[in-house]
Amino acid sequence: MLNHITIMGRLTRDPELRRTGSGVAVASFTVAVDRDFGKNENGERETDFIDCVAWRQTGEFVSKYFTKGRMAVVSGRLQIRSWTDKDGNKRRTAEVVADNVYFGDSRRDGDGGNFAAPADTFGGYSAPAAPASDFAMLDDDDAQLPF
Repeated sequence: MLNHITIMGRLTRDPELRRTGSGVAVASFTVAVDRDFGKNENGERETDFIDCVAWRQTGEFVSKYFTKGRMAVVSGRLQIRSWTDKDGNKRRTAEVVADNVYFGDSRRDGDGGNFAAPADTFGGYSAPAAPASDFAMLDDDDAQLPF
């Protein structure tokens, strides 16, 4: 069976980081995703608000680097949970259990400045830095291009 989902949208609030009784990190957040089709009576696209949960290092990464309004790409699986509300009614909730969360934009909304994760961080994992000697400045002369 296949259960894989990828969504892209903006966080509706800052992620909430909690820990289980055994200390495992879990971050909860909601992503507003515009529909690709259909518009409402005002001519605006409809938006779905999708609950997401990220565990362990992914949850810590989301909590540290994402804030309300940031664009995120969330990849994971869809999970349906059943629960009972305070009035005793049975409820069901759909949420995305995130395996990976990526930046969907390159700047933080509202501050006007660029935002970048630390140079050695990508998706919470370290990536080797390229040596500076591998790059050379080229003049505007196309004859210097290797292709």
